[in-house]
Parts: sequence; C-alpha cells; structure tokens
Amino acid sequence: MDNVKILGRVSNEAPDVLFWTGSRYEMNVRAANLTVHIEAAYGMQEQWIAVVVNGALLCRMPLLRGDNEVIIFRNRNAEETKNVRILKEVQPMQGDGANYIKLTGIETDGVLEPVAEPKCRIQFIGDSITSGEGGIGAHAEMDWVAQLFTGYDNYAYKTAEALSADYQVVSQSGWGVYCGYNNDIHSNIPGIYDKVCAPVTAAGESVYGSLEPYDHSKFMPDIVVINLGTNDSGACNAEAYTDPETGKTYKLAKENGVLDAPSAAAFDGAVRGFLAKLRSCHPQAYLLWVYGMLGVDMEEPIVAAIETYRSECGDDRVGYCRLPDTTKEAFGSRFHPGHIAHERAAEVLAARIREILG
Repeated sequence: MDNVKILGRVSNEAPDVLFWTGSRYEMNVRAANLTVHIEAAYGMQEQWIAVVVNGALLCRMPLLRGDNEVIIFRNRNAEETKNVRILKEVQPMQGDGANYIKLTGIETDGVLEPVAEPKCRIQFIGDSITSGEGGIGAHAEMDWVAQLFTGYDNYAYKTAEALSADYQVVSQSGWGVYCGYNNDIHSNIPGIYDKVCAPVTAAGESVYGSLEPYDHSKFMPDIVVINLGTNDSGACNAEAYTDPETGKTYKLAKENGVLDAPSAAAFDGAVRGFLAKLRSCHPQAYLLWVYGMLGVDMEEPIVAAIETYRSECGDDRVGYCRLPDTTKEAFGSRFHPGHIAHERAAEVLAARIREILG
C-alpha cells in the first residue's frame, strides 16, 4: 500500500477513505493480474467508479454496499507496468447518509512501483459543474441519480491531465459562494471548506472523520480554481429561503438585470471573504476564479469583487478566466455541460494555467 497514491481530501482517522468527486487511488502495477477490494457505503445513491488504465477509460461501474471485488485486469503482459487509476465518480451526496469508498485490499501476482511526481498541483472548487453532474447521459435524461455524475469526463480531470497535474476537488451540486440555487444561506462552499467533507454525515454524525478540520498542508496547490456563482445566479429566480432556526429570510434579487443593492453587497462580501480564506490556507497559490459554462449573469459582480479584493489586500496572485458557454450540441444530461463542453473548458483553462505558471 506504500506505493498507492491517494488523491482527494481524506481524514487522519481514515486516510484510505474517499469522499469527493474525482478522488482516486493510483498505482503503477507490473503484473499480469490485478484485483482490488473496495468497500462502499451509501443510502439511495450508489457509488460509481471509473477504472482508467494507461490513460484510457476501461470500465465504469456502480459498487454494491459492503465489499466489492473488482477485477482490474487479467492475463496481461507481466513485464509491462500499467498505470491504474480508480476514480470516485460521485460527489458527496448530502442527505444520503454515509457515502464513501474505501480501498481495503489488493491482490496481484506482481509488484507495485512508485507513481511519478506531478508537474503541478491544482485544487478545483465548485458546484454541480465541477461535480460532473450531467456530464454523462443522453440530453433527455433528467433523473437525479448518481449514474449521471462523472469525475472522469469532467473539465477538472481533463485540465489536470493536460498539465500532468495532481488535483483535488471540493464541490457540491446546487451550492454557491453566498447561497444555494434556492437561496439557502447554508448551502455555500466557504462554510464547509475547512472540514474534511462536511456533506457526508450519518444522522449528523461524522463519518470516518468527515467533520474533522481539514489540514490544508496535506495538499498545497500551485493553482486554486474556483468555479462558483452559477447557483447564486439561479437564486435570483427562486423563492426566498427562511432559516428554520432563526426565522430570518434570505433572497438574492435583481433590478433591471443587475443585483439590487443588498444582494450585491452580500454577494461581493462572500466572494471577497472566500478569497481571503483561500489566501490564508494557501499563501503561495494563484487563485483563479472561472465562470461561464452555464451563462455569465454573475460575471460582472465576480470580477468587481476580485478587483476590490486585489486592491484592498495588495494581492496580485488572483485572477479571472471566462470559460466557454455550453452550446446546444455540447449539453449532457440534466441541462448540464456534457463531454464537448467539458473538453472546451479544459482547453481554455489549461492554456490559462500554463500562462500563470510560465
């Protein structure tokens, strides 16, 4: 197990348990045969994995609850080393109890060799787009099911591949930087950023250390990519949200197509506050806010907040990049970006990161 690289936020309690989209086990295996045992837990939304060997997707499958014996390859050339990646395809499904995967065993007739060091490290922060919701499946598919999520056919994975980078994802469908698509003030990524994986709970209890404070020094990115704002935009068209605990009502609203004064102040504060939090966690990283795959309604307030933050804090390692909009033929399922859209976004983003890293 020493030569198994584990990518993704994990807890000290269980460093082999994966929670987030795109988290993975990676190994270089010189053998003829390889089988792994993976424990899976979930309520209604089964955990899907993608098996990638030498850069090619060879298998995509759901796991059963409990132990799963998965044959990765058989009767292959025993003298050739195969790079194997086992990706978690599904985001933490909030409200679905304990949902995770855990590598519990490896069977092989060969050896595991060290995995090469990456050229850079990237952290992706986002919503359903970054979680790969709708990235797979026919245009007409609208069911809310784990099968229609993908961590592989996803702009985050594709960008990291183009840059030979290791990466980490923190994303939740429907969440924003200030509020969720339904104005729920609690559905914001900054509020859970300092936990290992707060959305994964079982009756409010921590699962394998999911509610522990996350040690950011475990993964120090060169670039932090923030893709938030789409659900904040959606909240402008949704009903107001009333906090059941405080009775206070929240609503982002627009006047003549732009945020009204209270909404603009709240959103601006959320963006600037999150940038400040990210800077405190990652002093050396470049913070790159990206937006645009499902419209650009919030682009102006995002850019304005970035510029205010830059000038007030004297932080010149912060920037913005517009990603290509998803055109009709580029949609996947659930009105979300599909394969073509994620490919286009990855090309633009990888080029921008190359410029930043020189």
